[in-house]
Order: sequence, then C-alpha cells, then structure tokens
Amino acid sequence: MKLLVIGCGGVARVAIIKAAKSGEFSEIMIASRTVGKCEALARELEGESKAKLLTAAVDAADVEALCGLISGFGPGAVLNLALPYQDLTIMEACLKCGVDYIDTANYECEDTDDPEWRAAYEKRVKEKGFTAYFDYSYQWAMKEKFEKAGLCALLGSGFDPGVSEVYCAYAQKHYFDTIETIDILDCNGGDHGYAFATNFNPEINLREVSANGSYIENGKWIETKPLEIKREYDFPEVGKKDMYLLHHEELESLAVNIKGVKRIRFFMTFGQSYIQHMNCLKDVGMLSTTPVEFEGREIVPIKFLKELLPDPATLGARTKGKTNIGCIFTGMKDGKKKTLYIYNVCDHEKCYEEVGSQAISYTTGVPAMVGALLVSNGTWRKPGVYNCEEFDPDPYMEALEKYGLPFVVKEDPELVD
Repeated sequence: MKLLVIGCGGVARVAIIKAAKSGEFSEIMIASRTVGKCEALARELEGESKAKLLTAAVDAADVEALCGLISGFGPGAVLNLALPYQDLTIMEACLKCGVDYIDTANYECEDTDDPEWRAAYEKRVKEKGFTAYFDYSYQWAMKEKFEKAGLCALLGSGFDPGVSEVYCAYAQKHYFDTIETIDILDCNGGDHGYAFATNFNPEINLREVSANGSYIENGKWIETKPLEIKREYDFPEVGKKDMYLLHHEELESLAVNIKGVKRIRFFMTFGQSYIQHMNCLKDVGMLSTTPVEFEGREIVPIKFLKELLPDPATLGARTKGKTNIGCIFTGMKDGKKKTLYIYNVCDHEKCYEEVGSQAISYTTGVPAMVGALLVSNGTWRKPGVYNCEEFDPDPYMEALEKYGLPFVVKEDPELVD
C-alpha cells in the first residue's frame, strides 16, 4: 500500500513515524509547502523505516498541483495533516485522481470576511444555532460525489474528534442499549514551562477556545459565552483540574449518528495563566483574522501572533506530565441505568522518548495513522463521506492498543454535573 501524507508538523511527524515503522505501507510520500522539513524527517528515519520514503513540495491549496503530485506518486489514499483551511482542495484533488481521503479536523474557512462564505455562515447560524466558524456541512455535501466515484472519505480521525467518536460507537456496541448522555473530557496535565504556548497550531487552538461554547440537548444547540461553564474533575493519573465547556466538531456528527442521545457536551482543561493570556490577546485584537495595515503592509493579527509563539512541534523536549482524554456515558442496559467512562492516559515524556513529540501530537498522530491504515487496507472502506462513529469500532480500538494508545473502561465513574 502506498500512502501520501500532506503536512509535516507535529501531528504528521507522529503519524509518519508510526506508519513508516508499521510494516503496513510499502511507500510513503511526505509532502509539504516546506520540503526541507519532509526531507529532514525522511533522513531521520533512514534505517528504521520499513516503507520507502519519498518527499515533495506542494501547495495544499492548489488542486492542480495536488493532482500532479497524486498522479505522479499513485497512492491508494491521501492522509491530510495540513491545516483545516485546505480540506476542500485536498478532497477535490482526491476526487479528480480517484484516491481515498482521511483527515483529522473539519473544514474551516481561512477568510471569514469573504462575502460568499459569510452569507452561508449566517444562514447556518440561523438554521442550526451555533456560531463556530467550523462545521461539517461543506465536507458532508461531498458525500454523493465520493459515492459516485467509489471513493471513501474518512473525516476527523484524530483523538477528539476521532477516538472520542470511536469510544462512543464502542460503548454503544458493547455496553449500552441506549446512550442518553455523553461528556467528552480532554485533559492536558502537562507543563511545558513557558508562560504561554499552545499545544497545537495557534491559529486553530486560540480561535476554538476563545469562541462561544455550545452543547446539544434534546436535539437543539445551546450556546454559551466563551468559557462560561466551568467544572472541576478528578482525572485518573492526572488529578483535579478545572475544565471548561467548548464547542467541538464531533458534537455535530455524534448528534446524528448516536441514536437516542439526549445531551452531548465537550470539556477541555485550562490553567488560569493560559486563560488570562488568551483573554488579553483577544481584548487587544491579536486573535483577529481580519487583515490590518501596518507600516505599509497588510498582516493578519493571529498569523503574526503565531510567529511569535513557541512552535508546538518544539514543546516535546520540555513537556512533563500526562494527558487524559475520554468519554463519560450514561444510559440504559437491560432495563437498568448504567454509567461508564472510557479513556486513555498518555505520558508526555514517554511520547517524546518514542517519537520526539509531546502527547498532544501523539494522541492525534496515532489515530490519524490508524484511520489511514483501516481505509487503505479496506477494513473501514466504503464509498462516501463518513465520520469515525459510522464504522465498526472494534478494529480501530484494536489498532489503538497495538500502536500506543491503550484504553481503560471504568464502570460507575464520577459524573460531571
């Protein structure tokens, strides 16, 4: 099997290392706008990779350039680990070239001032009731095209989204007759030593966290102010942490695919220092995506901020502690109430020792590789556009165990009020 990976950041590094050493792929091409990063990783894996590694430069926003690359290499699938701004162009290229598609995050428009996009966005806000800039509508709209082409597009095969959705499908298959509530909890108990840094791309991370929160209850979106809802939770192997309700993309798909669910929420942990820094940056306009004139040049504030902050890919060597990410379920089984917690704990230092990345990249990169593997070998392959919870969860869970993300199933856990 041949795999094309687009992107060479922290998450891509993990996925590529895992894929290269797995023995499942015959050839892997690493492509990015910055080909030097691809070449450096390929050199690092010399003598360790079981797959032949190739590299290339590509502009992931250019469909024709992507088609040239795909046609020349001839992969069975493309693993998109570039920015979510480029999801649609990569999907279009896959359709034109007849190859399967996998990503880790749903489409987000880079230019939120574009009049055409803004009109569609305002319409969606009125119809659905949440104001996040990202949603699945653009990618789901391509379902018929992928079906007619006989191609598979697997969306959101990271941890959350991705593993979180597979946990839901696994709980539904093995533990519940009906799932009534789902709380997705994402805890990073690590410390990188910086006053302020983001664990993944700052553009995406800061826009997500500073936006309105939302959750689904009884089929309706309920929106909250940014970080308005706060809870404390005692995470296994991490301890007590403050966590905040956010809008997150998997809520949208889980509400469609987990039948009978009454409420779905997503919480993520943050320290007070992170929140204070972020709010200050937001207040002075540094999180804006609207270009401003500065000394005769046009700059986008959040892109400029990204250049000033530590590169998330460099945090691995400094980060200590653990992550705990999982789902708490309530529901019914055999006529009785049931509660369950499925989660993974990942150690930052062990991740760095293995692949040279911190646990945030590891917990996204491993599922990205697993998704690519299951689509490529046909286990999870069917024509159309799908989210992870729409497939049999067992092969995915087995692969997570094999490639470094074991899970714990805990009965009668502490619930979130």
